[in-house]
Amino acid sequence: MEPMGWTQFFIVFACCSVTMIICRVAPLFLLKGRALPEQVERALGFIPPAAFAALVANDLLSPNMFDAGLWPAAIPLLAAAVVVVVAKRTHSLLWCGIAGVIAYALLMAIPL
Repeated sequence: MEPMGWTQFFIVFACCSVTMIICRVAPLFLLKGRALPEQVERALGFIPPAAFAALVANDLLSPNMFDAGLWPAAIPLLAAAVVVVVAKRTHSLLWCGIAGVIAYALLMAIPL
């Protein structure tokens, strides 16, 4: 396979830049001053939690998570369970973060 030259790089870069601008800026101008239907707003409201859940699941569940053993694989899952409990009770991102870090540190301190 031949390395990409500067000309091809700038063509790909320009195409990606134009596509990004169109996808991000065009909706702002097309929807300016218009109200979205309630169903669309409700559907768009699911995007941030779904993206966050995908990021968290990607960190918690990996194909090689059991390579070091059962306990090292269970530590992040148990800390995440503590975070879920704290989230249900407090509805506070700050307390979720604090509880998660403390739970993870305490679980790492258990020698198994």
